[in-house]
Amino acid sequence: MLLRKADVVEGALKFLDTEGLDGLTMRKLGAALNVHGGALYRHFPNKAALLEAMANKLTEGVGVPLPEAPWREQIYVLGQRFRTAMLAHRDGARLVSGTHATGANSITAGSLVVDVLCGTGLAPAQAGSLAFSLYYYVLGHTIDEQNQAHAPDEGWQSGENQLANALSPQYAEAFDSLMSTDPAERFAYGLNTFIEGVASRIPPTPPTAPRAPAPPASSTGPQ
Repeated sequence: MLLRKADVVEGALKFLDTEGLDGLTMRKLGAALNVHGGALYRHFPNKAALLEAMANKLTEGVGVPLPEAPWREQIYVLGQRFRTAMLAHRDGARLVSGTHATGANSITAGSLVVDVLCGTGLAPAQAGSLAFSLYYYVLGHTIDEQNQAHAPDEGWQSGENQLANALSPQYAEAFDSLMSTDPAERFAYGLNTFIEGVASRIPPTPPTAPRAPAPPASSTGPQ
């Protein structure tokens, strides 16, 4: 069977789910696809190009048209879409963070965020900076979320607990709350906080000048 470029990307994402990003090599992927590792280079000149294609496939549904809704809801939907897309595959957030995100799907999603923010009255430069801030928030949260999900044991949490208890009761309580909160709830809280921060930067709408009253109609009847 002829191995197509799309087959390589799909196979690489399946490999990611079983072996993780650290285990992905062109040789191992070739073996998983029952081809010689060199056969993959007919489609991708190097591993970096393969990772770019994988990241682009992973973000395929993020930039689809948004529902008709206020801008806050649209940004919330985009943030949730991005997180969901990366959680769909093991190490998905690390995969995306290690690429330049120059694929068509990534660019479409970024353009959608900028368009929504510009629609609020923000200048394109401001909208671009805020779009990157959103990107980094979702990426960072999801990387940490996935790292914790695949941690080999709870040793990291034990060490954090010891440090938290050594610092202050307030920090210990904050850390305990953080660790006991569902990641989806924690993510939504941060996303909504980001959105409210964006709202504070939107220029106020100039007040509408009151309309002058219409002059009284003149009487044209017979005298």
